[in-house]
Amino acid sequence: MGQIVIRRKSIVTMRAWVLDEGFGIERLRRVERPMPEPGPGQVLVRITAASLNFRDLLMVQGIYNPRQALPIVPGSDAAGVVTAVGSGVAGLAPGDRVVAAFFPDWPAGRPSAVLLGHSFGAFGHDGVLADYRLFEARGLLRVPDAMTDAEAACLPCAGVTAWSAVVKFGRTQPGDTLLVQGTGGVALFALQFAKAAGARVIVTSSSDEKLARARELGADFGINYRTTPDWGKAAVAWARGIDPAAEGLDHIVELGGADTLDRSIRAIRVGGTLSLIGVLGGPQPRINLPLVVMRQVRLQGVTVGSVEDLRDMLAGMAAGGIRPAIDRRFAMDAVPQAFAHMAAGGHFGKIVVTA
Repeated sequence: MGQIVIRRKSIVTMRAWVLDEGFGIERLRRVERPMPEPGPGQVLVRITAASLNFRDLLMVQGIYNPRQALPIVPGSDAAGVVTAVGSGVAGLAPGDRVVAAFFPDWPAGRPSAVLLGHSFGAFGHDGVLADYRLFEARGLLRVPDAMTDAEAACLPCAGVTAWSAVVKFGRTQPGDTLLVQGTGGVALFALQFAKAAGARVIVTSSSDEKLARARELGADFGINYRTTPDWGKAAVAWARGIDPAAEGLDHIVELGGADTLDRSIRAIRVGGTLSLIGVLGGPQPRINLPLVVMRQVRLQGVTVGSVEDLRDMLAGMAAGGIRPAIDRRFAMDAVPQAFAHMAAGGHFGKIVVTA
């Protein structure tokens, strides 16, 4: 009787960055994981580019969600190439270049707690800093032909957030005066979208070099908030130099939080809009409520946007020839270095990780 040989199917693996022994950039590890296979309605994507958001850094540091169960793969924004599709998937095929929406379960319309319950790289959902990832087909969109994967990877969080603030909610019009705080990803997208809409744009920063680069992207005026602490008054004075009848700014993209909100309220015109996006200076500001009421200021919170918002923004960027400002690219093997670069705070625009 011959010997029975049992042939075991080899397990195909991929690499992924994980936090599994605590929080901190220094605790990020690259590990081998089994290659996933798409189920019904799912798409397997080879990640070719990912971008880092401040949210991702806070998650890695244990600040964003200190109770986050480990292990988890960080990272929320990615683009890549479809390698396999599950049953029931229509409109996507292997070889297609795609970008993943930040909130894949929010197709369009009004948000809800349920629709905002699933995003990548936090609250129990693995992120995108891996060689491959499964996505639900409903949360994927094709990358425009004129856009690179690295550029597309910059869009789902920062790009859509700025689009929602400036275009969807802000309804920016030609001749409006808009102020953007800082030169990070959201801020520079807001600058570009506002200029495309015909607005005048003021940018604040602590760096004269960054302000000069913002002017190269179209900013009309720059204010160094370290040398000009009362930047709100300086911004209003500049606006009145253009239009003596200006009562204040039409729109402020508020990214600073506790450190900046009071000045923003004082700088906005009667009936103007404050798009509340970031809390870089702290989450608990003191608000001058009588001033908000008397000036009929609109405080608009912005939490990214839907799949439809991403689709609209992709079309708008393609039509206007708008390209993301990319600060620096890192290889997928250098993810800890990419996060350290973000933590240092010297970047201008988006930090991208490429395969």
